[in-house]
Amino acid sequence: MATRTIANQIAFRYRTTDSATGVTRETAKRLAEQLGVDETQAIHRALRDLAVKLLPQYEADDGPLTATQVRDIKKRAPQGNKRSVRSSLLDTETR
Repeated sequence: MATRTIANQIAFRYRTTDSATGVTRETAKRLAEQLGVDETQAIHRALRDLAVKLLPQYEADDGPLTATQVRDIKKRAPQGNKRSVRSSLLDTETR
């Protein structure tokens, strides 16, 4: 098990009542019991769920493709007999 240091810990204070910005220890215990984990793991799972929900999970790109980039992609795409594929991924309007 990794050694804990003061630098990688924070003080966590439960609220006296449940609200939109915090929970009581009783609520944390009930949640941990429901999940089958200890309170610390319940807190970590809640923070992870919030991180996935609110934080980008990938690097930001440079925005929409330019008309030139779309033309280049279409030129390089394999050419077959059927060419009626529709896609909402590429905006075919020129900008």
